Amino acid sequence: MKDIATPITLSQENQQRLRQARIAVIVLFFINGTLLATWATRIPDIQARITLSAGQLGIALLGASLGGLVAMNIAGRVSASIGSKTITVLAALCLCIVLPLLALEPSLPLLMLNLVFCGASNGAMDVTMNMQGASVEQAYGKPIFNSFHACYSAGSLFGAFVGGFVASQGLSPLLHFLIVATIGAISVLAITRWLLSTPPVQENRQPEAVTRREKSVWKFRLTFPSHILLLLGILAFCALLSEGAMGNWSVVYLTEIVHSGAGLAATGYAVFSLFMAFGRFTGDYMAMRLGPGVLVRIAALFAGIGLGLGVIVPWTPTVLLGFAFIGLGLSIIFPLILSAASHVSQQSTGATLAAVTTCGYCGLLIGPPIIGFVSDRFGLQIGLAMVVFLCFVIALFAPVTNVPQQST
Repeated sequence: MKDIATPITLSQENQQRLRQARIAVIVLFFINGTLLATWATRIPDIQARITLSAGQLGIALLGASLGGLVAMNIAGRVSASIGSKTITVLAALCLCIVLPLLALEPSLPLLMLNLVFCGASNGAMDVTMNMQGASVEQAYGKPIFNSFHACYSAGSLFGAFVGGFVASQGLSPLLHFLIVATIGAISVLAITRWLLSTPPVQENRQPEAVTRREKSVWKFRLTFPSHILLLLGILAFCALLSEGAMGNWSVVYLTEIVHSGAGLAATGYAVFSLFMAFGRFTGDYMAMRLGPGVLVRIAALFAGIGLGLGVIVPWTPTVLLGFAFIGLGLSIIFPLILSAASHVSQQSTGATLAAVTTCGYCGLLIGPPIIGFVSDRFGLQIGLAMVVFLCFVIALFAPVTNVPQQST
């Protein structure tokens, strides 16, 4: 997060070097989306192999949440000191290694253990590839960060389509995961030399003094948040909890509730990812036309009504339509929340962004197990109805994203 908060100088890098670094970050985001979608599309197969209930699957997914929360903080602190390149590459390779292991687990405890490793790898990769992306954006001197997240969605879409196809063809999860992980690892190694290796250089400030001040502001923000920051954190939590729920439970919903075939069930996540990618590619233009508050409210209502339709009418066409609506709606909400958070404070933009992002990722990580626990007790339709409710909460408080830009 420090890379995002602090201006850096990369004057030693020529334009060709920056283009290569941008391509490398695009590849990282694409690979991350592909790996996670590969896992998501085969969750029903793994669940059936170990004979897990929805609640037990939720417990297993909690392992990924715990691993991710711990690794995000550690990776962020280490990368702020030594640069994010090494941690990014190691985390990406670890994620490629653990993916095939998820298809080998004969019991719930071992699956949960591997999901801890998976969550930690993904959490560390998530933080550090965003740091790389922020460094590249700062060197370019123009907004390009949303394009990286669009490439993550494109990777998710690709992984979902491939997962749906191989599932329909009866390919085992182990072979599927091995192929994807091998290609992913080779791709990471191929672009490693293009990543930015120079730690962030802070302008006109002493690193130790800056670190102490930013840590102090971070602590203050977490302890005494303004009402605007608190609301933005709540919206971020709701938005990413909804994304995490769809990523982990959309295929299961089509399989267990709608009774779609394996290939068609995986298509549900592909539809969600397709419209998520489309929304991210067009979100900046729409925000300029409508304003962030109006756009967030429309998007949240769009997402809530769409998924609500899929929950009330568990028929394959309506569910796929609902997944399209919620993918399109959720795509632009979190980036606009971060944009608003960056204008809350004149003096501690980085700390403000860190606080809101932490709230969001807490929702992303704990959402899937929460849905699992609720589903085990009341049914998966009620579990996903929670996501509908959260979308309406976002719509209610959407005007908070109309934070005026502070003058500097």
